[in-house]
Amino acid sequence: MSKTVLVTGGAGFIGSNLIRWILANRDWRIVNLDALTYAGNLANLHDVESDPRYSFVHGRIEDVVLVRSVFSEYGIEGIIHCAAESHVDRSIMAAAPFVETNVRGTLSLLEAAREHDVERFIHVSTDEVYGSLGPTDPPFTEESPIAPNSPYAASKAAADCLVRAFVHTYNLPAIITRCSNNYGPYQFPEKLIPLVIANALDDRPIPIYGDGLQVRDWIYVLDHCRGLVSAYECGSIGQTYNFGGRSERANIEVVRSILRLLGKPESLIDHVADRPGHDRRYAINCDKAERELDWRPHVTFEEGLEKTIRWYLDNRQWVDEVRSGEYRSYYERQYGGRSKLKA
Repeated sequence: MSKTVLVTGGAGFIGSNLIRWILANRDWRIVNLDALTYAGNLANLHDVESDPRYSFVHGRIEDVVLVRSVFSEYGIEGIIHCAAESHVDRSIMAAAPFVETNVRGTLSLLEAAREHDVERFIHVSTDEVYGSLGPTDPPFTEESPIAPNSPYAASKAAADCLVRAFVHTYNLPAIITRCSNNYGPYQFPEKLIPLVIANALDDRPIPIYGDGLQVRDWIYVLDHCRGLVSAYECGSIGQTYNFGGRSERANIEVVRSILRLLGKPESLIDHVADRPGHDRRYAINCDKAERELDWRPHVTFEEGLEKTIRWYLDNRQWVDEVRSGEYRSYYERQYGGRSKLKA
Protein backbone atom coordinates (compact mmCIF):
# COMPACT_ATOMS: atom_id res chain seq x y z
CA MET A 1 0.00 0.00 0.00
CA SER A 2 1.46 3.35 -1.06
CA LYS A 3 2.25 5.90 1.63
CA THR A 4 4.66 8.77 2.17
CA VAL A 5 7.28 8.08 4.82
CA LEU A 6 9.90 10.48 6.14
CA VAL A 7 13.32 8.93 6.70
CA THR A 8 15.56 11.21 8.73
CA GLY A 9 19.30 10.93 8.25
CA GLY A 10 18.72 9.12 4.98
CA ALA A 11 22.10 10.11 3.52
CA GLY A 12 23.93 8.27 6.28
CA PHE A 13 24.94 4.63 6.51
CA ILE A 14 21.80 2.98 7.88
CA GLY A 15 19.43 5.53 6.37
CA SER A 16 20.72 5.16 2.81
CA ASN A 17 20.60 1.38 2.99
CA LEU A 18 17.07 1.63 4.40
CA ILE A 19 15.85 3.94 1.64
CA ARG A 20 17.32 1.71 -1.05
CA TRP A 21 15.71 -1.38 0.51
CA ILE A 22 12.29 0.27 0.81
CA LEU A 23 12.28 1.54 -2.78
CA ALA A 24 13.18 -1.96 -3.99
CA ASN A 25 10.67 -3.81 -1.82
CA ARG A 26 7.74 -1.50 -1.01
CA ASP A 27 5.47 0.86 -2.96
CA TRP A 28 6.22 3.77 -0.65
CA ARG A 29 7.18 7.34 -1.38
CA ILE A 30 10.25 8.38 0.61
CA VAL A 31 11.26 11.85 1.76
CA ASN A 32 14.84 12.00 2.99
CA LEU A 33 15.56 14.82 5.46
CA ASP A 34 19.28 15.09 6.14
CA ALA A 35 21.55 17.86 7.41
CA LEU A 36 24.52 16.49 5.44
CA THR A 37 26.92 16.68 8.34
CA TYR A 38 30.28 14.96 7.90
CA ALA A 39 28.68 11.48 7.88
CA GLY A 40 25.93 12.35 5.41
CA ASN A 41 26.78 11.56 1.81
CA LEU A 42 24.24 11.87 -0.99
CA ALA A 43 26.51 9.78 -3.20
CA ASN A 44 25.24 6.87 -1.07
CA LEU A 45 21.93 7.26 -2.94
CA HIS A 46 23.12 8.10 -6.43
CA ASP A 47 21.40 5.02 -7.86
CA VAL A 48 17.92 5.99 -6.59
CA GLU A 49 17.96 9.79 -6.73
CA SER A 50 16.06 9.79 -10.05
CA ASP A 51 13.30 7.53 -8.69
CA PRO A 52 10.06 9.60 -8.76
CA ARG A 53 9.12 8.12 -5.37
CA TYR A 54 12.20 9.67 -3.74
CA SER A 55 12.66 13.27 -2.60
CA PHE A 56 15.53 14.90 -0.72
CA VAL A 57 15.29 17.85 1.66
CA HIS A 58 18.43 19.43 3.07
CA GLY A 59 17.98 20.54 6.66
CA ARG A 60 18.31 19.79 10.35
CA ILE A 61 15.73 17.95 12.40
CA GLU A 62 16.17 20.58 15.14
CA ASP A 63 14.76 23.21 12.74
CA VAL A 64 11.15 23.17 13.92
CA VAL A 65 9.87 25.42 11.11
CA LEU A 66 11.51 23.32 8.41
CA VAL A 67 10.31 20.04 9.91
CA ARG A 68 6.71 21.27 10.03
CA SER A 69 7.01 22.50 6.43
CA VAL A 70 8.20 19.07 5.30
CA PHE A 71 5.25 17.38 7.00
CA SER A 72 2.77 19.80 5.42
CA GLU A 73 4.26 20.00 1.94
CA TYR A 74 4.84 16.29 1.42
CA GLY A 75 1.89 14.90 3.37
CA ILE A 76 4.06 12.77 5.65
CA GLU A 77 2.15 9.73 6.94
CA GLY A 78 4.91 7.98 8.87
CA ILE A 79 8.47 8.40 10.10
CA ILE A 80 11.51 6.19 10.45
CA HIS A 81 13.85 8.35 12.48
CA CYS A 82 17.47 7.37 11.79
CA ALA A 83 19.12 10.78 12.11
CA ALA A 84 21.61 10.99 14.96
CA GLU A 85 25.07 11.96 16.01
CA SER A 86 26.38 8.47 16.67
CA HIS A 87 30.14 8.28 17.10
CA VAL A 88 31.10 7.68 20.74
CA ASP A 89 34.59 9.15 20.38
CA ARG A 90 33.15 12.42 19.08
CA SER A 91 30.65 12.55 21.95
CA ILE A 92 33.52 12.24 24.43
CA MET A 93 35.25 15.21 22.83
CA ALA A 94 32.08 17.34 22.62
CA ALA A 95 28.72 16.24 24.05
CA ALA A 96 26.64 19.30 23.13
CA PRO A 97 26.03 18.43 19.45
CA PHE A 98 24.70 15.04 20.56
CA VAL A 99 22.17 16.63 22.88
CA GLU A 100 21.19 19.13 20.18
CA THR A 101 20.56 16.56 17.45
CA ASN A 102 19.58 13.44 19.35
CA VAL A 103 17.39 15.07 22.00
CA ARG A 104 16.15 18.40 20.65
CA GLY A 105 15.92 17.02 17.13
CA THR A 106 13.85 14.06 18.26
CA LEU A 107 11.54 16.38 20.21
CA SER A 108 11.03 18.49 17.07
CA LEU A 109 9.99 15.40 15.11
CA LEU A 110 7.71 14.14 17.87
CA GLU A 111 5.88 17.45 18.03
CA ALA A 112 5.41 17.53 14.26
CA ALA A 113 4.28 13.90 14.19
CA ARG A 114 1.71 14.62 16.88
CA GLU A 115 0.39 17.69 15.03
CA HIS A 116 0.06 15.79 11.75
CA ASP A 117 -1.44 12.59 13.16
CA VAL A 118 1.07 10.16 11.64
CA GLU A 119 0.29 6.45 11.50
CA ARG A 120 3.70 5.33 12.83
CA PHE A 121 6.84 6.83 14.32
CA ILE A 122 9.78 4.41 14.40
CA HIS A 123 12.54 5.72 16.63
CA VAL A 124 15.87 4.07 15.80
CA SER A 125 17.92 3.75 18.98
CA THR A 126 20.90 1.66 20.08
CA ASP A 127 21.89 -1.14 22.41
CA GLU A 128 24.35 1.28 24.00
CA VAL A 129 21.54 2.78 26.12
CA TYR A 130 21.63 -0.44 28.19
CA GLY A 131 25.23 0.10 29.28
CA SER A 132 27.80 -2.67 29.54
CA LEU A 133 27.56 -6.41 30.22
CA GLY A 134 29.92 -8.65 32.12
CA PRO A 135 31.53 -11.60 30.33
CA THR A 136 28.90 -14.12 31.53
CA ASP A 137 25.84 -11.85 31.74
CA PRO A 138 22.84 -12.79 29.57
CA PRO A 139 22.23 -10.53 26.56
CA PHE A 140 20.13 -7.40 26.89
CA THR A 141 16.37 -7.76 26.51
CA GLU A 142 13.80 -5.03 26.07
CA GLU A 143 13.25 -5.19 29.84
CA SER A 144 16.90 -4.48 30.69
CA PRO A 145 17.33 -1.22 32.62
CA ILE A 146 18.74 1.79 30.82
CA ALA A 147 22.25 2.64 32.06
CA PRO A 148 24.11 4.68 29.40
CA ASN A 149 27.85 5.14 29.90
CA SER A 150 28.84 7.66 27.18
CA PRO A 151 27.46 11.08 26.24
CA TYR A 152 26.25 9.52 22.97
CA ALA A 153 24.39 6.73 24.75
CA ALA A 154 22.96 9.19 27.28
CA SER A 155 21.59 11.39 24.49
CA LYS A 156 19.94 8.40 22.82
CA ALA A 157 18.48 7.23 26.15
CA ALA A 158 17.03 10.71 26.68
CA ALA A 159 15.46 10.59 23.22
CA ASP A 160 14.02 7.14 24.00
CA CYS A 161 12.42 8.57 27.14
CA LEU A 162 10.85 11.40 25.14
CA VAL A 163 9.37 8.90 22.68
CA ARG A 164 7.96 6.84 25.53
CA ALA A 165 6.48 9.98 27.11
CA PHE A 166 4.75 11.00 23.87
CA VAL A 167 3.21 7.53 23.58
CA HIS A 168 1.83 7.58 27.10
CA THR A 169 0.88 11.28 27.29
CA TYR A 170 -0.37 11.95 23.75
CA ASN A 171 -1.08 8.43 22.40
CA LEU A 172 1.48 8.96 19.67
CA PRO A 173 1.78 5.71 17.66
CA ALA A 174 5.50 5.32 18.26
CA ILE A 175 7.80 2.32 18.54
CA ILE A 176 11.41 2.22 19.74
CA THR A 177 13.96 -0.10 18.14
CA ARG A 178 17.40 -0.83 19.58
CA CYS A 179 20.05 -2.46 17.48
CA SER A 180 23.52 -3.90 17.92
CA ASN A 181 26.56 -2.84 15.86
CA ASN A 182 25.73 -2.50 12.16
CA TYR A 183 28.17 -3.11 9.32
CA GLY A 184 27.91 -3.24 5.54
CA PRO A 185 28.12 -1.00 2.44
CA TYR A 186 28.38 2.79 2.67
CA GLN A 187 29.53 2.92 6.31
CA PHE A 188 31.64 5.97 7.11
CA PRO A 189 35.23 4.84 7.70
CA GLU A 190 35.51 6.10 11.26
CA LYS A 191 33.72 2.94 12.42
CA LEU A 192 35.69 -0.21 13.15
CA ILE A 193 35.03 -2.48 10.16
CA PRO A 194 35.32 0.09 7.33
CA LEU A 195 38.29 1.71 9.08
CA VAL A 196 40.12 -1.60 9.26
CA ILE A 197 39.32 -2.43 5.63
CA ALA A 198 40.41 0.99 4.35
CA ASN A 199 43.61 1.09 6.39
CA ALA A 200 44.52 -2.48 5.53
CA LEU A 201 44.07 -1.86 1.81
CA ASP A 202 46.50 1.06 2.10
CA ASP A 203 48.87 -0.87 4.42
CA ARG A 204 48.33 1.72 7.14
CA PRO A 205 48.44 0.96 10.89
CA ILE A 206 45.12 -0.19 12.35
CA PRO A 207 44.48 1.41 15.76
CA ILE A 208 42.86 -0.90 18.32
CA TYR A 209 41.71 0.40 21.69
CA GLY A 210 43.38 -1.28 24.66
CA ASP A 211 43.59 -5.06 24.46
CA GLY A 212 40.92 -5.26 21.76
CA LEU A 213 38.84 -7.70 23.79
CA GLN A 214 35.75 -5.49 23.88
CA VAL A 215 32.86 -7.63 22.64
CA ARG A 216 30.11 -6.45 20.30
CA ASP A 217 27.16 -8.16 18.65
CA TRP A 218 27.25 -7.54 14.89
CA ILE A 219 24.31 -7.29 12.49
CA TYR A 220 24.43 -6.84 8.72
CA VAL A 221 22.80 -3.51 7.89
CA LEU A 222 20.16 -4.91 5.53
CA ASP A 223 18.96 -7.29 8.25
CA HIS A 224 18.46 -4.21 10.43
CA CYS A 225 16.63 -2.40 7.62
CA ARG A 226 14.21 -5.31 7.22
CA GLY A 227 13.62 -5.16 10.95
CA LEU A 228 12.77 -1.46 10.87
CA VAL A 229 10.18 -1.97 8.14
CA SER A 230 8.77 -4.96 10.03
CA ALA A 231 8.46 -2.80 13.15
CA TYR A 232 6.63 -0.15 11.10
CA GLU A 233 4.23 -2.67 9.58
CA CYS A 234 3.75 -5.18 12.40
CA GLY A 235 5.00 -3.66 15.65
CA SER A 236 2.76 -2.82 18.58
CA ILE A 237 2.50 0.84 19.56
CA GLY A 238 4.51 1.73 22.64
CA GLN A 239 6.72 -1.34 22.42
CA THR A 240 10.48 -1.64 22.12
CA TYR A 241 12.13 -4.20 19.83
CA ASN A 242 15.77 -5.30 19.90
CA PHE A 243 17.54 -6.26 16.67
CA GLY A 244 20.77 -8.22 16.87
CA GLY A 245 22.78 -10.55 14.73
CA ARG A 246 23.49 -13.22 17.34
CA SER A 247 27.14 -12.69 16.37
CA GLU A 248 29.20 -11.68 19.38
CA ARG A 249 32.82 -11.04 18.48
CA ALA A 250 35.77 -9.40 20.24
CA ASN A 251 37.06 -6.39 18.33
CA ILE A 252 40.49 -7.97 17.89
CA GLU A 253 38.84 -11.08 16.43
CA VAL A 254 36.98 -8.92 13.89
CA VAL A 255 40.20 -7.17 12.90
CA ARG A 256 42.08 -10.43 12.46
CA SER A 257 39.26 -11.85 10.32
CA ILE A 258 39.41 -8.83 7.99
CA LEU A 259 43.20 -9.01 7.70
CA ARG A 260 43.00 -12.71 6.93
CA LEU A 261 40.38 -12.20 4.20
CA LEU A 262 42.46 -9.41 2.66
CA GLY A 263 45.71 -11.32 2.94
CA LYS A 264 47.28 -8.61 5.10
CA PRO A 265 49.65 -9.14 8.06
CA GLU A 266 48.60 -8.79 11.70
CA SER A 267 51.66 -6.57 12.16
CA LEU A 268 49.41 -3.71 10.94
CA ILE A 269 47.56 -3.87 14.28
CA ASP A 270 48.51 -0.98 16.55
CA HIS A 271 47.22 -1.15 20.14
CA VAL A 272 46.52 2.37 21.43
CA ALA A 273 45.33 3.75 24.77
CA ASP A 274 41.76 2.78 25.52
CA ARG A 275 39.11 5.47 25.33
CA PRO A 276 37.48 6.76 28.56
CA GLY A 277 34.55 4.70 29.83
CA HIS A 278 34.83 2.10 27.08
CA ASP A 279 32.00 -0.43 27.52
CA ARG A 280 33.35 -3.96 27.66
CA ARG A 281 30.53 -5.98 26.13
CA TYR A 282 27.21 -5.57 24.35
CA ALA A 283 24.91 -8.42 23.35
CA ILE A 284 21.30 -8.40 22.17
CA ASN A 285 18.49 -10.87 22.77
CA CYS A 286 16.17 -10.45 19.77
CA ASP A 287 13.62 -13.14 20.67
CA LYS A 288 10.80 -10.59 20.93
CA ALA A 289 11.38 -9.25 17.42
CA GLU A 290 11.56 -12.77 16.04
CA ARG A 291 8.36 -13.73 17.82
CA GLU A 292 6.22 -10.63 17.25
CA LEU A 293 7.55 -9.24 13.96
CA ASP A 294 8.29 -12.51 12.14
CA TRP A 295 11.82 -11.17 11.67
CA ARG A 296 15.22 -12.77 12.08
CA PRO A 297 18.74 -12.04 10.83
CA HIS A 298 19.43 -13.74 7.50
CA VAL A 299 23.12 -12.94 7.02
CA THR A 300 25.74 -14.64 9.18
CA PHE A 301 28.71 -12.58 10.30
CA GLU A 302 31.06 -14.56 8.05
CA GLU A 303 28.83 -14.01 5.00
CA GLY A 304 28.27 -10.37 5.83
CA LEU A 305 31.93 -9.63 6.36
CA GLU A 306 32.81 -11.12 2.98
CA LYS A 307 30.03 -9.09 1.31
CA THR A 308 31.23 -5.93 3.03
CA ILE A 309 34.87 -6.41 2.09
CA ARG A 310 33.87 -7.14 -1.50
CA TRP A 311 31.81 -3.92 -1.61
CA TYR A 312 34.73 -1.82 -0.36
CA LEU A 313 37.08 -3.48 -2.85
CA ASP A 314 34.64 -2.73 -5.66
CA ASN A 315 34.06 0.86 -4.52
CA ARG A 316 37.54 2.22 -3.87
CA GLN A 317 36.56 5.55 -5.44
CA TRP A 318 33.80 5.99 -2.83
CA VAL A 319 36.29 5.28 -0.04
CA ASP A 320 38.90 7.63 -1.51
CA GLU A 321 36.39 10.47 -1.92
CA VAL A 322 35.17 10.07 1.65
CA ARG A 323 38.66 10.00 3.08
CA SER A 324 39.76 13.00 1.02
CA GLY A 325 36.60 14.98 1.73
CA GLU A 326 35.71 15.25 -1.96
CA TYR A 327 32.31 13.63 -1.27
CA ARG A 328 31.25 16.91 0.36
CA SER A 329 30.85 18.50 -3.08
CA TYR A 330 28.31 15.92 -4.30
CA TYR A 331 25.36 17.93 -2.95
CA GLU A 332 26.41 21.06 -4.78
CA ARG A 333 27.06 19.15 -8.00
CA GLN A 334 23.75 17.30 -7.99
CA TYR A 335 21.40 19.79 -6.33
CA GLY A 336 23.10 23.11 -6.86
CA GLY A 337 23.20 23.63 -3.11
CA ARG A 338 19.39 23.87 -2.98
CA SER A 339 16.77 21.86 -1.11
CA LYS A 340 14.12 20.01 -3.10
CA LEU A 341 11.40 21.19 -0.70
CA LYS A 342 8.48 22.41 -2.75
CA ALA A 343 7.76 26.15 -2.65
